[in-house]
Formats: sequence, C-alpha cells, structure tokens
Amino acid sequence: MTNGRIVIVGAGIAGATAARTLRTAGYTGAIVLIGAEDELPYRRPMVSKEMLAGTAVERRTLLEPAEFWQSRGIEVRTGVTVASIEPDRARVLLTDGEELGYDSLLLATGARPRGLPGAGAGVHTLRGRSDVAAVRSAIDAGSLLIVGAGLIGCEVASTATKLGARVTMLDAGAAPLDRIAPPVIGEFIRKLHADNGVDVVGGVLLTDIEQTAPGTVTATAEDGRAWNAHAALVAIGAIPNISLASAAGIAVADGILVDERYRTSAPGVYAAGDVAARLDLDTGVHRRDEHWNSAQAQGAAAAAAMLGTAPETAEVCWGWSTQYGLNIQFAGRIEPTDELVVRGAPGTPDFTVLGLREGRLAGAVGIGRPADIRAARELIARRAVLDPAVCADETVLLAALVDLARAIN
Repeated sequence: MTNGRIVIVGAGIAGATAARTLRTAGYTGAIVLIGAEDELPYRRPMVSKEMLAGTAVERRTLLEPAEFWQSRGIEVRTGVTVASIEPDRARVLLTDGEELGYDSLLLATGARPRGLPGAGAGVHTLRGRSDVAAVRSAIDAGSLLIVGAGLIGCEVASTATKLGARVTMLDAGAAPLDRIAPPVIGEFIRKLHADNGVDVVGGVLLTDIEQTAPGTVTATAEDGRAWNAHAALVAIGAIPNISLASAAGIAVADGILVDERYRTSAPGVYAAGDVAARLDLDTGVHRRDEHWNSAQAQGAAAAAAMLGTAPETAEVCWGWSTQYGLNIQFAGRIEPTDELVVRGAPGTPDFTVLGLREGRLAGAVGIGRPADIRAARELIARRAVLDPAVCADETVLLAALVDLARAIN
C-alpha cells in the first residue's frame, strides 16, 4: 500500500508502534495518530514507578521525540478527541467538526481504570501521566490505602513505601497478582510486600470507601472491618474503551472483537492493544491482554495486517513488573487446572513456575529469572510438549529445550 491514509485512534504503545511499523514496512501514504492526552506517546509503565517516584528523566519518558514523528511524516495529533466513526463512509469525525477519511483505521483506544461506586474526594486512580500528581500528593500526605493487589496496586505500594508512606493494601483475592500468577507466586509477593512494611489484607470485600473527614479516607468491608488513611488508590483493573466502536456498530464484548489478524467486524477497521479482544484459535474464545509488551506486539502485528501481511504466528502475551528492585516477569497464561512445575526454590527471589496443560507449556512466571521467561515465551509459541521432570531439573536450561523444540520443528 503506497498511498491513501491510515488513521490510528489512540496514541499509546499499540497505536504508536503501529505507526512506526507502517513506515518501516514501506507504507508511504499519510498516517494520522490521534491521542486524547496532551502528550506525545510516552512510556506508560513508568507512571507507577519512575514518574510517581519523581526519578523519571523527561527525555526517557517519551517513546520518541517530536522530531522522530516529523521526520517520518507521521502526523501526531495530541489532545484530540474522536466523536464518532462511520465505517460505511470510511471516515472519522472529530469533536471539533473535522472529518478524516481513511483507507484503513486502527482502534487502539486502550482502557480506563475501574472505579468503585460512591468513591469521591481523596480516592484516586492511576492510569496516565495526568494522574501522577494527585497520587503523589496522596503518598506525601503520609498514609495510603490501596484497593487491589494487581500489578498497579503492587507497584504503587512499592513506590509509596520507598517514599516513606504507610501503606495498607486491600484485596478481594487470597493473594496478590492472582489474575496472572499461581498461589506460590502470590504468596511470595505477599511476603515481599509485608517484609517491606506493607499491611497486606486479602479476602476483603468492600461496601464503602469515602472521605470521612478532611484528610481521612475510610474503607469499610462487608464484615465490618474498617481501614483509615490520608487517601486511597483504587487499582482493581481496567475497562476497555469500546464506546466508539460500539456506537459504530462494530462487534464488542469485553473489548473490541477481532480475529487472528486484528480485523474487526467492520471492513477496513482493525483494533489492537488493551481494547482488543483477540480470537484464540485454540479455544475459540476472544481474550484481552492488558500488558505493555503485548500491546506493543499487537500494534506491530495489526500494522502488518493492514498492509496485507499476516502475522506468521500469534504473539505470546507477556509482561513484567519491578517491585522493591526485584524483576518479575510472566508469559502466556497459567490456569488453575494446569500442572505446575517449579524451578528453583520457592520463597526466594530466584525461582520460576511453569504451567503445563496436557503436557504443553501454556504459561510461566519468573522471580528474578528473565532468561527463563525469554525461553518460555518461545516454548509457548512453539506449543512445546515438555517432560515435567526435565523442566524441574535445574541442570537443564530452558534455553536448551528451546533448541530442541527448534530442531523438532
């Protein structure tokens, strides 16, 4: 494709990567990257870590400087909101009344934080750069309630504790990170936070969270327990931004439904990133991934699909987190019914858990073991069938199993 125009709605990592990939692949038509935030595309994982801690170097927060986009003829429109999409007329309408026609359209509209009913003053969420100042002020006040023990909740707890705040983390689950990690990992994370001074309370079902006095927020559970702090952060997941697609008649559920090539139900319209629910050919189920690395891979794959080049293989979802200086990585998905294999010593900052499903590696989580996760990603992609005893043998490198899988395939 060498002429025309491709419009990308959403300037996060998925949209920005798609724009870069289009140019790298030789597309010479117009590319318009539309972002609702008043920011050039930036590194969102830094929000809960370096930006919140105040240690971020400005030039490193941007994916690319303004000159990069200009030199490649990519028009980045910041602070611009899309009012509607008209797939039948292949155009996008902006809130200022401007109309943009397109040959292909990528929806990378991301997701927004899930809130709690009735939460008001003193109760915050953290998703983008504009949220940082309020959350940092809450931390600086001295004490913070964190509702939710997923990645954002755990990372903010780590950052806030290092800044000197007293942190209480409340979670409905039994252990932190239970959406992406098995209990043995969750228990390690719980202890990691507790050892660093965080009061981690599981099995909490809140009925109310509100500001009960100036500078005091109270969270109340169903069983009557209550916790107070100067402020609270709600980190209980995200809701995909599907309203534009839904209003345009594009098929949605928990996300914009796309096939294995990121095509939506509307001709010429694609979706990628946190908002996209991609068809899993193994299960026939549409799934969303809410990880930076996955969104980056999806943006590249969607760009290739728009140019008529089908992705060779489905990318393996993966991500990472840094808490108290410790690297935590995960790949694929471990289900409760998977056979778990542990490499290393659980309870130490140096072990990996593998999830085998009918003998095939389906997911992995590593504590301080990036090499294991690199190997696991390829083994998952190759649908490698593994011997649990071999996987547990520390004298056998997972990289060696990758070499074997390559030789077989």
